[in-house]
Amino acid sequence: MPKDPRTIFVGAALFLAGAGGVSIAADKVSVEASPRGTAVEISARATIKAPYELIWQTLTDYDHLSDFIPGMEKSHVIERRGSSAIVKQTGSAGVLFFRYPIEVVVESFEEPPDFIGVRVINGNLKQLDGGYRIEKAGANLNEYVLRWSGIIEPSIPVPLFISVPLMQTNISDQFRGMVSEIERREMLRAIKQARE
Repeated sequence: MPKDPRTIFVGAALFLAGAGGVSIAADKVSVEASPRGTAVEISARATIKAPYELIWQTLTDYDHLSDFIPGMEKSHVIERRGSSAIVKQTGSAGVLFFRYPIEVVVESFEEPPDFIGVRVINGNLKQLDGGYRIEKAGANLNEYVLRWSGIIEPSIPVPLFISVPLMQTNISDQFRGMVSEIERREMLRAIKQARE
């Protein structure tokens, strides 16, 4: 599947490989972006019907994120430090005529059962501080609210009239990619379970 060069990866977190013709929660993703100084504050939300273990496994599948996150070209773990993974990632982000290559090393710190944080260690993002949060949705056994929130700032000055829509578009695509992959894996799991 061709990758959309308009997207930026913001954490191991983050993460378009949907099931063709199947209605998925990724269509109901909400993403908000607002300026915070020279950075952009982002929040994204979606309700997902899948087992907790599958959601967590997909969020932490760092070596395969580039398979399903639009705009991410490479992602691989270069080191483990206890409950943290040090991950090198490359890709690009863009909106309209503006393109920004992304080359970062991030730390993804896992805090089961409900949080996976990310922060930039080095690379061409001045600031990246955020993460995924998994929340139980009501009484349904396998229904969760997945949230991503964080602050992002490129290392070069980018006017807010570009950076805000840039980040909103790219995080929206990226978050949809992650939700779509979770739901694709859940569909495959359900089919396998039905055959057994």
